[in-house]
Parts: sequence; structure tokens; C-alpha cells
Amino acid sequence: MSDEQKKVLTTNSTGNPLPAGGQQPENKNEFWKSVGRFFASIGGIFASMHKTITQETRGTSALRVICSWFVGLVFIFSSITKGIDPLGTAYKVEEYMTAWDFFGISFTGFVPLAPFLSMALITLEFLVGVMLLTGSFRKLTSWLLLLMMTFFTFTTLYDAISNKVSDCGCFGDAVKLTNWQTFWKNIILDVPTLYIFATRKWPRKKKFERDIIIAILAITAMVLFGLRNINNEPIIDFRPWKIGNVMMDNIDPDAQMTCTVTYKNKATGEFKTMDSSEIPVDSVWQAEWEWVGTENSEDPHLIKADGFFVQGTDGQDYSFEVIGAIDGPILITTIHHIKDVNEQGVAAIADIKKMAEERGVTFVMLTNAEQKDVEEFLQKNNLEGLEYYFGDEKGIMAMMRSNPGFIVMRNARVKDKWHYRNVEKVKEFPFEDYRCNY
Repeated sequence: MSDEQKKVLTTNSTGNPLPAGGQQPENKNEFWKSVGRFFASIGGIFASMHKTITQETRGTSALRVICSWFVGLVFIFSSITKGIDPLGTAYKVEEYMTAWDFFGISFTGFVPLAPFLSMALITLEFLVGVMLLTGSFRKLTSWLLLLMMTFFTFTTLYDAISNKVSDCGCFGDAVKLTNWQTFWKNIILDVPTLYIFATRKWPRKKKFERDIIIAILAITAMVLFGLRNINNEPIIDFRPWKIGNVMMDNIDPDAQMTCTVTYKNKATGEFKTMDSSEIPVDSVWQAEWEWVGTENSEDPHLIKADGFFVQGTDGQDYSFEVIGAIDGPILITTIHHIKDVNEQGVAAIADIKKMAEERGVTFVMLTNAEQKDVEEFLQKNNLEGLEYYFGDEKGIMAMMRSNPGFIVMRNARVKDKWHYRNVEKVKEFPFEDYRCNY
């Protein structure tokens, strides 16, 4: 095959290279036309079978129950995984609002509403799931389900194409899906959703009082569950900083990154691999051997949390010293929004600072704030002398949802963590027992 023929097969009409895997639409208009034809074909298939599958019989009734339970269970699972960590969902909503805009319209002005919208979405999703399982408010539930799935489907399609937000957070931190996996998951859910909607008018005995009670109980249960997890650390921790997790594979302070190089003998073809520090410097050896490649080992003190670091006021990295905590337990208070710390949070830090001084516990602060803001915060709240370090906002929020929060590290292992409302539990922790080397 000639080079010209290869070029024709691997580029489109504009001369731009095509992605691997075959022909792609030439432009966005063609892509959206393809999407439209896809949904139209699904609609056509459904319409052709409409009379057969929507006529109420024993078989179609069973099919509706299966569809309702399938979608209902997915909705309940999704809402519970998000309800375990409502603040995490709120951060995801904020991410969407700051990353997206439609025709120049920005959503950043709605960022303060993210916590409310998070709980509203979680509660509505749980409510729809429960109503699907119990057959409550059949018509209303069908409409709510259709509207939600339409919104979810087109939102995830746009997200998959634009990739402005890497993870939709559909199942919180419990299950991670790529944007395209999320979109196809919604397409699968759309099929039973359409059937549930098409059969919404089947006759059913009125059970208004029962349905109202179920709806109220579902809303109350999820709101209380969500509030519990907002006012405490999540009841189940799906994040890297779960209690008991080891955040660093190697806590040997002398461990270093290694750099190996490979050379090839020009005459014999022999290969030699050695540490970069062992490369001979004489000109004769250099003339006989040619460089083939270099390989660097992973940082032995790498923190097992994406983008996480601990930086001192001198600009140096102190991740090993603070997270490794090889000389004894280190109690860290985390602050990811220093201007939002309330009086109770400040009182908790002051209380723990006093306790740490009395018991000889190493106590430091980790924040993403500017140094001048940290100094102002410490001076304003009579916390001078508290050692502090800097980190990434997202990294700190993944570490602790509470603002402030408290976490104990020893030998790179998460020993315990608490919301600032649970300050008494921090005081009860046996720091003295962890001064031994374990």
C-alpha cells in the first residue's frame, strides 16, 4: 500500500488524523446527527413493539416489576453511596459548576448552593428508587424517573465528549466509572425506564395514604442519614485515607530513587545495565559503548493518594516526615477552607493544641491557604506556635471532609480520624501507646 493510500485511510477530509479504531464523524454536527439517529432507532424499535409490550398481561406485568426493581435498586444503591459522603457529592457538583458553561452561560454563581443541591439530588434519587420498589405514586414516579434519566443521559454524554470532569461521581467514591462507562450505564437504564413510563397508565388501586407514608419515610430517612454524614466523617470511608490504610510503601528514611541506564557494545552487541552512578567516565569506554535507555524507579516515599503532598514554609517537601511519622504518632488538623472554619472548629483546634502540649504529642496543621491567611488565622484565634504545612485543596478534602478535621499518622498508617465535633474522642486516643515502633 502506498504512503498516499495510507494517508487517505488514516485521515479525514480535512487532513486531520483519525483516532484509532476506524472512521469517525468529520465534525461535531455529524457526530450529533449520529447520536440523534441512534436514539431515533431505539425510539423506532420501541414504538413498533409498543402495543405488544405495553398491553397488560401476566407476562408484561412481571416485566414491569423486573424493570422497576432493577432501576429502583440501582437508584437506591447510587443514592446511598452518595449519601454516605454528601460533602463529596457537593464537591463534585461544584466541579461541574466551575468546569461547565453553555453558550457562554456560567454556573459559578450557584456554587454556594452545591451542598443543598447535593442533598436534594441524593434524596430525590433515593425517593424514586423506593417508590419504584414499592409501586408508590406510579404516574408521578414514572415522570420523575423519565426526567431524571433524560437529564443524566445527556449530561453524561456531554461530559464523555468534553471530558471536562473526569468522574461523574454517580456512585460516590465507592465505584469509579469512566465518563463513557457512565454514559453507557445510563443507556442501559434508559431501556427499562422507557418501559416503566410507557406502562404508567395501567389501572391500579388508589393507595394514597400508604404512598404518602412511604414517601415521607424515605425522605426523612435519607435526610437524617445525609446529615449524620455531614456532621461526622462518612460512616463508610471509600477514600484512600481510610483508617488502617498504609499511605507509603517504604518508610526507610534512607531509601532513595534509583536510576539505571542500559548501554550496548558497538562491536559485540552486548548489553549492560548499571546504576547511573556506576557509568565509566573514561573516553575509551564511552567510544565502545552506546547509550540505549534510562529507567527511573518510583519514589520509595510516594504517597498513595493522587496529587497529595506536604510542603513546608521553606518550600521543601515534608511528606515523608509528616505522613511517614516514623518517630512517633503525629496528629494533624486539616483545613481546606480556612475562612469557613467556625467558632466550634476553632475551639476544637485550641482544645487539641492544649492537650497535645500537655501530653507531648506532635500536633501540626495541614492547609491549602496562603501563608499570610494562615498567620492571620493563628494570630486571630490565639493559636500562635502551631506548626503548619501546605497541601493541595483536593488532596486535603480527600483526606478529611471535616473542616477542620483531625487525623493520626504513625509509620505511614492512618491510625484514626475524627470530625471536629468529636473532639472528646480525639482526647481519648492512646497516643502514648503508639510511641513504640509499630
